[in-house]
Amino acid sequence: MTVMSMTGFSASDGVHEDTRWQWEGRSVNGRNLELRFRMPPGFDGLERDARQRCQNALARGNCSISLRIQRDIVAGEIRLNEAGLRQALAVAKAAAEIADMPAPSLESLLAMRGVVETVDSDESEEARKALETSLLTGLDRMLEGLTASRAAEGERLGAIVEAQLAEIDGLVGKISGAASRQPQAIAERLSEQIARLTEGDSSLDPDRLHQEAVLLASKADVQEELDRLTAHVSAARALLAEAGPIGRKLEFLAQEFNREANTICSKANGIEVSHAGLALKSVIDQFREQVANIE
Repeated sequence: MTVMSMTGFSASDGVHEDTRWQWEGRSVNGRNLELRFRMPPGFDGLERDARQRCQNALARGNCSISLRIQRDIVAGEIRLNEAGLRQALAVAKAAAEIADMPAPSLESLLAMRGVVETVDSDESEEARKALETSLLTGLDRMLEGLTASRAAEGERLGAIVEAQLAEIDGLVGKISGAASRQPQAIAERLSEQIARLTEGDSSLDPDRLHQEAVLLASKADVQEELDRLTAHVSAARALLAEAGPIGRKLEFLAQEFNREANTICSKANGIEVSHAGLALKSVIDQFREQVANIE
């Protein structure tokens, strides 16, 4: 059984010369594959290659991918953005007056984004390419971990879904047994009701009574629905044995399960079938919730 969940987490880190980096990937349920990237300044150009690698590794899910970069050695010089500092100071003073609070310290102002800038020295194309290669290799490792995480969760999901299919199968058998006893029960109940109404009048045609009982039994017949449920259970088990994305197909089967269960409950003409039908609907709801997590 090869089931992949859409839920997972992975991280990988590494060092290339003076640069430390870390990739993180998180994925949750989604109708399609949706990728959101958070890249540090200066590395936006890496997103295209990163996106392609993610699309090759993942089929469905809402995925958030982030890259953190830390330079051990500052490559370039630190500059003060004087215009930015003046603007920040003016805004801070105005805000302090409105709030009737002291003006912010110089330390606070310098910590504001854009006030102090690091201007990188020119980086050779060869050095830049080597860094990007290292980063993409790290991304591949992170995606391998994310896939493994989703596979581990998928194994747990697969076991739960298998147990739910077994429960559905058992309830189908229970309903089938109860439904087979319905015609006789309907005939007996109808006969008792008519006897009470006619107070022992023997003029009632037995053939007519039989026809009415047959009509009521045919309206309550759920064998077709049970046969389709059995076929759907077999189809779901076959899907669980397949490789590749199966979540959408299982979601479709969950809808079909629910359709048949609703029909059975509407046709139920006895307490035993009614109770088993409601139990069947409950298990199908749980099944639908679980398969929504499968890729």
